[in-house]
Amino acid sequence: MNLFTDFEQRLNEQLLSVPAIAEKREDLDFTRIVVEPPRDPSHGDIAVNAALVLSKPLGMKPRDLAGEIVQALERDEDIAELSVAGPGFINIRLSVSYWQRLLSAAIREGEDFGRSAIGKGSKINVEYVSANPTGPMHVGHCRGAVVGDTLANVLDYAGYEVIKEYYINDAGAQIDVLARSAFLRYREALGEEIGAIPAGFYPGDYLMPVGEALKEEFGPSLLELSEDKWMPPVKERAITAMMAMIRADLEALNVKHDVFFSERVLHEDDAQRIRTTINDLTFKGHVYKGTLPPPKGQVPEDWEDREQTLFRSTEVGDDIDRPLIKSDGSYTYFAADVAYFKDKFDRGFNEMIYVLGADHGGYIKRLDALAKAVSDGEAKLTVLLCQLVKLLRDGQEVKMSKRAGDFITLRDVVDEVGRDSVRFMMLYRKSSEPLDFDFAKVTEQSKDNPVFYVQYAHARCMSVIRQAQDVFGDLDLDSKILEDAVKGAIEDPDELRLIAKLSEYPRVIESAALAHEPHRLVFYLYDLASHFHAHWNKGKEKPQLRFINAEDRQSTLAKLGLVCAVGAVLRSGLKLAGTDAPDEMR
Repeated sequence: MNLFTDFEQRLNEQLLSVPAIAEKREDLDFTRIVVEPPRDPSHGDIAVNAALVLSKPLGMKPRDLAGEIVQALERDEDIAELSVAGPGFINIRLSVSYWQRLLSAAIREGEDFGRSAIGKGSKINVEYVSANPTGPMHVGHCRGAVVGDTLANVLDYAGYEVIKEYYINDAGAQIDVLARSAFLRYREALGEEIGAIPAGFYPGDYLMPVGEALKEEFGPSLLELSEDKWMPPVKERAITAMMAMIRADLEALNVKHDVFFSERVLHEDDAQRIRTTINDLTFKGHVYKGTLPPPKGQVPEDWEDREQTLFRSTEVGDDIDRPLIKSDGSYTYFAADVAYFKDKFDRGFNEMIYVLGADHGGYIKRLDALAKAVSDGEAKLTVLLCQLVKLLRDGQEVKMSKRAGDFITLRDVVDEVGRDSVRFMMLYRKSSEPLDFDFAKVTEQSKDNPVFYVQYAHARCMSVIRQAQDVFGDLDLDSKILEDAVKGAIEDPDELRLIAKLSEYPRVIESAALAHEPHRLVFYLYDLASHFHAHWNKGKEKPQLRFINAEDRQSTLAKLGLVCAVGAVLRSGLKLAGTDAPDEMR
């Protein structure tokens, strides 16, 4: 039950009973009308901007129009109080009976209370992580993994058909370097003194097991082969080993993908998929033969001062045209990107979301251009950039991992502070902003540690229920019993304020899905937990707010209904964030 959608529908119906609005209804834009919580809760439960939006096209003063809208809304029995504030905002305070019915709905729906149908089954592909399979995942990948995974969870909960995808960059020069690095470790495993790792090779000790495995399988036979002969088997086994490591890292972070798409597939059968995509774009007039001027600043890897096959991307919003086929006939990295996008579009996705690192900002315009060209503007593309994560320990920056050699791995962080702390804190700031992650602070058991504070609120809910069952041995907490118990019983202003905070959950889910901002979810969970803890503390001074009254079974049932609803929303939100909702905290 979405309170704000409910009153948006009621408002639209009542607006048409206002003569001035009904007379010009065809000329008015109702889509700009917003029904939302007021900035100051003391002003009411709902704020409406209808008079401000509609006054100008109607030629009326906003406050005068607001007065007429208020008269129409007074007929709604669920509205207890109406007022006009400022230039024409309408503030609404709801009746106690409405809050009781909303709480009953929250109890009935349980963990589905925030579920939405706004997605209407629309197919969305969310691609995230997509780290090169050349080593363990580092902490930069960690943030994108959590943001992408949580966003996909929220979109699914909001009614979209979501596929979580990982693009394996297993073709290209970096994979050749991986194979050479693994072959070096293979020689080391055979007893050769390899000395310092050469510049340009992958230096971490994570390739030592690959070298040992190659030794076990091939013995010294690979040493007798030329590079073009040993490269394919070494490359294959190195990629397999790296992906196994990456999958294990993702599992430790509770990150799940539905599809692992290999770039090598695009290069099979003489790169048939890439050729087909380029042919399609050629027929549409998006491809031509030409040269590119030297770029300003750093020269990109795929620039050549000679004729190439180019994508006319400037005609679909890019800054410069992009090379697809080099002068020697080989395909550029971007050509594979174009074919990969077409593959997604051919699979029926009408929206693609890419979650990329901050250093990929330059990719946005070219991705947007290829989306327009490949889909003829039918597909929506969104690129989310995750800014850098700075790791701290008591305020001092942490910079290196023994395992990786030159960076902190994702697994290092998860192993030290736990999956839940990592996931929650990676979301506890908008992804477009830098994030400081302090090992000391995320393990504190205090209000300053958001994940502990939210999980403790859920554990406290479960503790109340256990205590009530100890007091009333035969207590039946069936949802129907709790639904009936809260009607006519939950009416204290402090309890109603907690229900009001609870009621925001469906709106938070929809706004997080539409804006592609999963941080809104954890912000809300912290806010709800704060309200619940505050309500708990008020019970110390106000006996009527205490959840358990050994002398009043029916009152206890009503208050347990409120506790169960809060617990269900916390459980639902923590699940979407990929974290646990513990019943106890030790």
